[in-house]
Amino acid sequence: MILNHLWGLYAHPKEEWHTIDARHESFRYSMIHILLVALIPSICAYYSAVHLGWSIGVGERIFLTAESARLMAVAMYIALIAGVFALGLLAHWMAHTFGAEPTYTQTLELASYTSTPLFMVGLAALYPELWFVMMVGLAGLAYSVYLLYVGVPILMHIPEERGFIYASSVVTCGLVLLVVVLASTAILWSSGYGPAFTH
Repeated sequence: MILNHLWGLYAHPKEEWHTIDARHESFRYSMIHILLVALIPSICAYYSAVHLGWSIGVGERIFLTAESARLMAVAMYIALIAGVFALGLLAHWMAHTFGAEPTYTQTLELASYTSTPLFMVGLAALYPELWFVMMVGLAGLAYSVYLLYVGVPILMHIPEERGFIYASSVVTCGLVLLVVVLASTAILWSSGYGPAFTH
């Protein structure tokens, strides 16, 4: 089963990381996991933008046209997948500095499983209140970071002290990737590729 580690990462993360480390699934397995989990925020965001409408506080709900929301959902899906692969690549590149010798598949596993709680936050878009999505988003981010700190020493086979510094470096890279995605979005929107709203 493709998502067989999902429950374990929430119920008993440390034991689940040991299970992941013992099995070390193929690159294809990790890729399918990413492709499936990244659908959650994309589909939920599309549905809420077209059918439910977003509430950002005061005023009426904001709706997007179906075509505009579809384009944004596809762009989000591609950006999420590219972000995970880039994070895996950066984690692989940095591993040698901290005395680890993982394969790219191992660092991709690390990136894909630690990003899973963040992607699951997409379910919050089915209740499209900005404050609610932000609160759930912060919780998802915090748990993703926690999974990273727990998983790095186990998957990379390095001491916890070194693993802490390595995980902190990966978090920094993840934040830089997030800023790049947000800046790219702002540039595209200001260039005329912004969303189309319905009234």
